[in-house]
Amino acid sequence: MRDIVTLACTECKRRNYTTTKNKRRTTDRLAFKKFCAFCRAHTLHRESK
Repeated sequence: MRDIVTLACTECKRRNYTTTKNKRRTTDRLAFKKFCAFCRAHTLHRESK
């Protein structure tokens, strides 16, 4: 039941990271503060389609 999701930077909209999530337990979109190499800063990365 774990699906692979892509995380996109909220500043530059680039897709930098992939992770897995449990679709049954976590129904809302994931959001992590991670390093964006293009922005060269720690920014919020949200789950994208």
